[in-house]
Amino acid sequence: MQRLFLTFFYSGLSPYAPGTVGSILAGITGFVLLQFFHTDTLLLLTILITVVGIKEIDKYEKKSGTHDDKSIVIDEVIGLWIAFVLSSTTITQMLLSFVYFRLFDIWKPSLIGKIDRDVKGGSGVIGDDALAGVLAGISSALTWLAIEYLKGYLLLH
Repeated sequence: MQRLFLTFFYSGLSPYAPGTVGSILAGITGFVLLQFFHTDTLLLLTILITVVGIKEIDKYEKKSGTHDDKSIVIDEVIGLWIAFVLSSTTITQMLLSFVYFRLFDIWKPSLIGKIDRDVKGGSGVIGDDALAGVLAGISSALTWLAIEYLKGYLLLH
């Protein structure tokens, strides 16, 4: 059961780009959930998964002796869902959130990289992705605002 959870339905076992595969499944799952529930529900589910995820990753790392195993992608789920909650649930913003999240998660700029390098255990594994999700959500929202502003500006001129 732990493996099912940490690999997000085994998507983290993909031999190619497990973080991206996990993020794609997280995006699809988040999209479907948001068709039936409000973003508040996704936020509460994300908080619950974060708390459980930190504990389960700590247990897994203690048992396996590894840190931030590539197959663990529950952190990608958390990060992407944070981005969805912060931006919006239009398909365009969800796609923007996905792109920004993967960019920040792979690139690991500034504090994201510091958390990834320096914080151990489940808090470190999830912390960098949670921050990447916050930045992705903000970036998606700002990009959407800029697009809307430019559309309005071009219509007036």
